[in-house]
Amino acid sequence: MKKKLVMIGNGMAGVSFLEQLLKLNPHKYEITVIGAEPHPNYNRIMLSSVLAGDVSMKDIVLNDWDWYRDNLIQLHAGHTVTTLDTTSRQVKTDKGLTVPYDELVIATGSQPFMLPLPGADKEGVIAFRDMKDCETMIETAKSYKKAVVIGGGLLGIEAARGLLNLGMEVHVVHIFKYLMERQLDEAASHMLQEELEGQGMKFLLEKQSDTILGKKRVTGLSFKDGSHVDADLIVMAVGIRPNVQLAKDGGVEVGRGIVVDDSMQTSVSGIYSLGECAEHRGIAYGLVAPLYEQGAILAKQLAGVEHEGYQGSVLSTKLKVSGVNVFSAGRFMSEPGTKSLRVQDDLDGVYKKVVFQEGKVIGAVLFGDTSEGSRLFSLIRKGEDFAGREKEVLFGPSGGGGAMSNEDLVQAMSGDEIVCGCNGVTKDTIVESIEEKGCVSINEIKACTKASGSCGGCKPLVEAILTATLGADQVETVKEGICSCTTHSRDEIVDEIRRMHLTTSKEVMHVMEWNHPEGCSKCRPALNYYLGMAWPEEHEDELESRFVNERNHANIQKDGTFSVVPRIYGGVTTPEDLKRIATVAEQYNVPMVKFTGGQRIDLLGVKKEDLPNMWRDLDMPSGYAYGKALRTVKTCVGNTFCRFGTQDSIQMGIDLEKKFERLNTPHKVKLAVSGCPRNCAESTIKDLGVVAIDGGWELYVGGNGGTRVRAAELLTKVKTEDEVLHWTAAYLQYYRETANFAERTSEWVQRIGLDTVKQALASKEDRDALVERIDKTLALTKDPWQEINENDDLRRAFDALTATASPEAAAASTVEETTQRPSL
Repeated sequence: MKKKLVMIGNGMAGVSFLEQLLKLNPHKYEITVIGAEPHPNYNRIMLSSVLAGDVSMKDIVLNDWDWYRDNLIQLHAGHTVTTLDTTSRQVKTDKGLTVPYDELVIATGSQPFMLPLPGADKEGVIAFRDMKDCETMIETAKSYKKAVVIGGGLLGIEAARGLLNLGMEVHVVHIFKYLMERQLDEAASHMLQEELEGQGMKFLLEKQSDTILGKKRVTGLSFKDGSHVDADLIVMAVGIRPNVQLAKDGGVEVGRGIVVDDSMQTSVSGIYSLGECAEHRGIAYGLVAPLYEQGAILAKQLAGVEHEGYQGSVLSTKLKVSGVNVFSAGRFMSEPGTKSLRVQDDLDGVYKKVVFQEGKVIGAVLFGDTSEGSRLFSLIRKGEDFAGREKEVLFGPSGGGGAMSNEDLVQAMSGDEIVCGCNGVTKDTIVESIEEKGCVSINEIKACTKASGSCGGCKPLVEAILTATLGADQVETVKEGICSCTTHSRDEIVDEIRRMHLTTSKEVMHVMEWNHPEGCSKCRPALNYYLGMAWPEEHEDELESRFVNERNHANIQKDGTFSVVPRIYGGVTTPEDLKRIATVAEQYNVPMVKFTGGQRIDLLGVKKEDLPNMWRDLDMPSGYAYGKALRTVKTCVGNTFCRFGTQDSIQMGIDLEKKFERLNTPHKVKLAVSGCPRNCAESTIKDLGVVAIDGGWELYVGGNGGTRVRAAELLTKVKTEDEVLHWTAAYLQYYRETANFAERTSEWVQRIGLDTVKQALASKEDRDALVERIDKTLALTKDPWQEINENDDLRRAFDALTATASPEAAAASTVEETTQRPSL
């Protein structure tokens, strides 16, 4: 009979241990996992990437529900273990579940440390630790704008970067005189601060927090020196504490963490611990790589495989989310008895520091260029003696480069060294995927092991391992397509659509031999767009390929309700429209009516079943706040009222919005018209911005005020309003025809170059052809709710396609919709 193995905790360290145990001895245990969060195992260190908009919640799941089922693991998600009875060898949960065990693993992780400040219990004061915190930050950013992060360490900076991406004004409060003092020396920290300030982050250093201000909800934070800062949201990122209370109550020895020996066994026989809750030789580790190393040892211990025991870990850190390349490892601070080799290049923003003791590398800090991080970390672990030739570490034997290439590093690495820190993948695991599972490309290794699947920083090393294992001539360079369903690029697909006159996604998938005949959530919307762009008269919009917001013609919220935004041309409305909106808001019990940043009115909290009738009663065009289409045309009052205005920006904005409303585009498009160079409508950070000058207009393109802020570039100067419309139409059509699906204009202009755009629009003949094509497309568009309300077949199709199983499923779909396109 199998022994009963129970693991408390469903985090990265614990599940990594189970993965390795299943490889070593898959049939020894009947495994039960109890996790407090209602999710399968996910990559916690990628939460900041979710905030950044680079990935969705779904993308950071490491082991989905099917993995547990396929491995015969009983998972009780959403259960918190409240009782550990070591005498009867069983655990009990808060939901009344009792689970007996023969062997028990405690992997309860850690809890965020919350400063015991007066007012810390107010609404709007949170930590940044799990998916719930991440969701709270995303939701808060929709209604509030000022955030304060307490803590200038690694987690605090990642949280701050995420809040910036959500459009909030962010101050980082830190008690020390420089940032990330545990990971960086002062020189690197100052370079980091300068870079982050350039991104919009603000810092309050050497500040000691005193009181959280506000009544029910936080309004600010005061400091011991008498100063204060306004805040709608306070995120505490000041550290973590091992979650040990359950073990302590159960009679297990506890220090700072749950005390374990080199086999990861606690003071009680049959009970083991690993991860952030465990304390080994007086150290409780908070970084992911040591926790994976602990899991490898515990897996061998419980599988009955001989091992040398856990000996502790050398730590390394890489900052991934802020857009800044930072690496540190080992003992990087200069101390008595150590010597340092430093290279600082302020022009290129590069800093390198290697610390030696008795000729051996004991620590390193890299800023700007972290390509040598893996090599230096390996040197720290191996303890090679460089006495008398220390400069070779950074400059090589001839002074021309590093001492070890990636290929040399692979040869020097031991099999159990972790290559992919994000997912805990060792060199041996990668080699096994190549030799035993037949992986011959980076993509296949990624699919098999997850190596290089998160931040991508280890990709060069994974590639070097692949080359070293197979030989360069056996490595396949797999062409990457628009998704995993195909190797075809965007241009190849569009060319084939036009050449073969394909008009449906099914035809494209069949003719171009899709790997998955049904496609996926990434390629189906892309194909639907490309077909509609190529054949506007013949392609019938495939509603089933639209994202959930587009299918519902409204933005779904996390509770399953919707946000409805009617069109308000140029931000100008009338008393009649305002009355109509107010009447409808009352009729359908709309919980919140909000003015948006795009000069419109947002009706929030609408039930799905009310959407068709609500649009009918509004009798206003949709503002397409949900679509990859023209969203808004922001305007200032121009010369109609403003004493500085040189042109009628209001009418220009209305004309633009009325001409291009309902136009499908590769991504959302935002326009603005400013009545003078003072630029009150923020035209120079829009997809296309129009700025009035004396005697004419300037057109700026490729701007973005969202996640990746980019100033727009001057496309052309024109004299008349008709020329503005003509150039705008030609520009938008050229974008429609040449951009990748889900590519913002800011990314598109950077990719192809402004000169390419200018050349394509240089001749009036070419512009006229583009304008003719866009006018043809615009002539075919109708307001979606007008069509649905007038056509019974469309109404039934809508009802079928928008049926949602639950608010949770709807919310999951929302995350997928909004985060696949990271720019806000």
